[in-house]
Amino acid sequence: MSEPQASEPQASEPQAEAKVISEAKEKLSEVIPTPPEPAPKSSAQALKDRLQWGEPGLTIIDARDREAYLDERITGAMLMSDVDSLAENREIYIYGNTDSEAAEASNNLRQRGFESVSQLQGGLAGWKAVRGATEGRLATAS
Repeated sequence: MSEPQASEPQASEPQAEAKVISEAKEKLSEVIPTPPEPAPKSSAQALKDRLQWGEPGLTIIDARDREAYLDERITGAMLMSDVDSLAENREIYIYGNTDSEAAEASNNLRQRGFESVSQLQGGLAGWKAVRGATEGRLATAS
């Protein structure tokens, strides 16, 4: 049997550990994406991507009438009439029957002091086209 040969001096365990942690932190900051900044207009896919962040801190507003809302809506959406309960710095995505209805509602919210309002292009149909979840009386499970 041969004796183990002495190797070059190694860094102390705490120093080696600190180096590994530091390297991991650098790599993480390079690979963790950040959500996009809200824009005045947004695609259904962009909203879906935001929701996949977990708890993105945003609110979806349905600008359509109550009956349309009750029939089918984006999961978690609230009616336009309920926005008074929101803080003015809340990030809002809004949709309607048409893009022009959503644009009018978006402008209304901005005039009321809401700072971050994004009009969802394509409305509920656009949301369903990207297989976004819906709820309501007529919603079908996908």
